[in-house]
Amino acid sequence: MEAENNIYTVSVYTENNIGLLNRISAIFQRRHINIESINSSVSEIEGVSKFTIVVNISEEQMKKIIGQIEKQVEVIKAYFHTDEDTIYQESCIFKMKSDLLFEERQIQNIIKESNARIVTVNRDFFVIEKSGRKEEIELLYRELSAFGIMQFTRSGRIAVTKDEMKISTILEAFQA
Repeated sequence: MEAENNIYTVSVYTENNIGLLNRISAIFQRRHINIESINSSVSEIEGVSKFTIVVNISEEQMKKIIGQIEKQVEVIKAYFHTDEDTIYQESCIFKMKSDLLFEERQIQNIIKESNARIVTVNRDFFVIEKSGRKEEIELLYRELSAFGIMQFTRSGRIAVTKDEMKISTILEAFQA
């Protein structure tokens, strides 16, 4: 569990079933808790989905919510993250006018200094991709906003564990 001003991150591993995202989010909705971000993806094990959920609530509320998720949803494992065992990232992409890339040397410096990368360039626009901590994404957004952003898309927080943990054993047992 990570707590930065009551911001908690949890991963929920489930079998791939229709309607799980709705059922998980409804548990928060019934308690009038806003989800800061929720990401859904396949996991490293075929047939298993991973939901990463970020909420701003008390630790007591978070424990109750996890208990409800485990009771009401076909959960393989709900895992609380800690700073010591987890790497957190967000991802974003920016679409900007192509002429800026060639006419504004400062944009190239901003991209380089932020460890972002250009993924597409054509005659009308170019696209920058950046992965990193929330603060890094927000800083890059502020710097590029001065030049005019055509479009911006950002993921919520996603998380992976640093070391092999119990969750790997549980998921491997599911796969067998």
